[in-house]
Amino acid sequence: MSRRCELTGIGPMVGHNVSHSNIKTKRRFLPALKVATLQSDALGQSFRLRITNAALRTLDFRGGLDPFLVKASDDELSLRARKIKRQIKAKLAETTAAA
Repeated sequence: MSRRCELTGIGPMVGHNVSHSNIKTKRRFLPALKVATLQSDALGQSFRLRITNAALRTLDFRGGLDPFLVKASDDELSLRARKIKRQIKAKLAETTAAA
């Protein structure tokens, strides 16, 4: 399982540990990932995704999983998130066509 956010694509970054004597050694900065159960209003079901804490705050700001995925670009989403996005778009198109 990769250390990458399924919604934002944020992954590990590299940098330096800098000691008091200014010696630099390589290190990795890992994203703060957590497994979250997110509810889709359009589909009426929940999904367990591995996302960063920042992505969870962004979901709350944008109004939930559906508006976030509709607005997100496909290149930063994981395969599972892209599949959910396609399902949501199809369901929203179906409901607007019926109205």
